Amino acid sequence: MSHSLNADLHCHSLVSDGTLAPAVLARRARENGVQLWALTDHDELGGLAEAQQACAEIGLDFITGVEVSVSVDDQTVHVVGLGVDPVHAELRARLRGMSEGRDARARRMAEALREHTGVEDAYAGACRLAGNPALISRTHFARHLVERGVCANTGEVFARFLTPGKPGYVEHAWATLEQALGWIREAGGLPVLAHPGRYRFGPQRERELLARFVELGGVGIEVVTGSHSAADWRKYAALAREFGLRASRGSDFHCPRESRCDLGRLPRLPEGLSPIWDLLH
Repeated sequence: MSHSLNADLHCHSLVSDGTLAPAVLARRARENGVQLWALTDHDELGGLAEAQQACAEIGLDFITGVEVSVSVDDQTVHVVGLGVDPVHAELRARLRGMSEGRDARARRMAEALREHTGVEDAYAGACRLAGNPALISRTHFARHLVERGVCANTGEVFARFLTPGKPGYVEHAWATLEQALGWIREAGGLPVLAHPGRYRFGPQRERELLARFVELGGVGIEVVTGSHSAADWRKYAALAREFGLRASRGSDFHCPRESRCDLGRLPRLPEGLSPIWDLLH
């Protein structure tokens, strides 16, 4: 039963860069057959109380979560913390500190986009689309540029303007790996490396990252997630076994129109893995 549990342990609400309220996500997860659900907003705990209450009302098992942004080399890596204390004072303070740098970054992105697209109101447009104005992200800019007709969809915006090396991308120093894992563990959570197939590390650097992740107290790795291919599932299943990591599964759902995978619509974990939810549920 444990291996076949329909667990979806990675998704986002409008408190970060999703488009649906936490309670709406809870109902969508339940309707899609999810049996264990986690809300993991970017660097933000503000949606957890609503999500938890909604899950209690509809009888859906819920895990608190957060997705912490981490700088590794010249890339942003994400670490999901599952089972964190949502009112942990130190974690809340650290995440607030992270969000303070987002506004300055957003204003720099808006200026860069104005220069390269001619859109004058990118900052105001992104703010309008952000459910939480303190957490303006690239996704909100992408949605605004689609509204303005600059691109056909958010994927095109990212490809042309908002990824490293493109004219609208602004680098930002997030938490270190050591900081992120320390914050999550101090708040009682289990650190999980999110969607590893999305990062641009070579094989050796990826193995070094995994070794360091384990050394710092990392517990899990997302094997099956919305952005992974079947080849990725096999690759990260093998690496999970090799490094002694628990396997996680999550759609990384943001929006019905944009997400590659809906809540709960993921393949099962490959055989021979130890699911992270055995430590949570």
